[in-house]
Amino acid sequence: MTKALPQGSTIGILGGGQLGRMLSVAASRLGFKTHIFEPGANPPAGHVADVVTTAPYSDLDALVAFAKSVDVVTFEFENVPADALDALESIRPVLPNRNALATSQDRIAEKDFLTGIGLKVAPYANVETADDLVAAVGTVGAPSILKTRRFGYDGKGQSRLKTTDDASNAWDDLGNTPSVLEGFIDFSHEVSVIGARSQSGEVVCFDPGENIHRDGILHTTTLPANLKSSQRMDAVILTGQILNALDYVGVMGVELFVTPNGLIVNEIAPRVHNSGHWTQNGCVIDQFEQHIRAVAGWPLGDGKRHSNVVMTNLIGDEVLDVETLSKDASAGLHLYGKTDAKAGRKMGHVNKVTGPAT
Repeated sequence: MTKALPQGSTIGILGGGQLGRMLSVAASRLGFKTHIFEPGANPPAGHVADVVTTAPYSDLDALVAFAKSVDVVTFEFENVPADALDALESIRPVLPNRNALATSQDRIAEKDFLTGIGLKVAPYANVETADDLVAAVGTVGAPSILKTRRFGYDGKGQSRLKTTDDASNAWDDLGNTPSVLEGFIDFSHEVSVIGARSQSGEVVCFDPGENIHRDGILHTTTLPANLKSSQRMDAVILTGQILNALDYVGVMGVELFVTPNGLIVNEIAPRVHNSGHWTQNGCVIDQFEQHIRAVAGWPLGDGKRHSNVVMTNLIGDEVLDVETLSKDASAGLHLYGKTDAKAGRKMGHVNKVTGPAT
């Protein structure tokens, strides 16, 4: 797809969570319609989208009808089943491309890809059996962390090995599923870069943000990050390298560990990313509009930051005191329309502007 989509075109979005919701809002600002495909009833994105299809990803008839109703398909999460992609790609372009999805869906494939293009990652080993884990511990050592190769997020699908004696329990904790053992890294802090690549190959990156996690879930992202100018440049350059190597179209989040020996890639996410929510109040063009521009074949925004921002996730019942949150005139409040404030559930976020960009 090389021709830019005209206003009034429909963008199909797989997934109806908060990312799909914010993508739909961004699309509407550019004159596009959105059609959400989501297995769960009453998704947050459905409150703002033009059309919602409620069906499982195994419903090929529903997928075909969905694809025929839109002009391009994108997604808010990376674990789209291969059969669903087969049905969609036969009818409409799916952006980002399948290779990017496949790479990010499997932690071993992702790490092999990253090392293959010359980037640094934590020491790792593939684990498919209990014996593999014993061998991996001998290579990677402990402390380390065992992660499922697929479907892990926000700290889920992980088990820590404080010593080599923890291997058996860790294997049982993850249900004896194919995994990767990652060595611990001596890092001072984590940062992430939100990068975008257009259909013509143009690459634009937002400034790196500094992340703090709580209980495995992102708590805050602060701009500017604590980085030297050379580190900031390295972070942006390697993000562009990843985007180009994947022939990527859209927005990607790249998480990085800052170490005395340079930047180490933690993981990549082929979609708009939680650590990029600060762009909604720190930039003229935020990550959601940037993604819509990319998949629609429009020019990208420049990504320049006009303000310093601290993004704070509202987790569980932290969202309930809206009256207090809304009294801060320097804070942009973004709520996701979820009805149940469950523990560990992302209910919204606040972008507090702390001054002009420095």
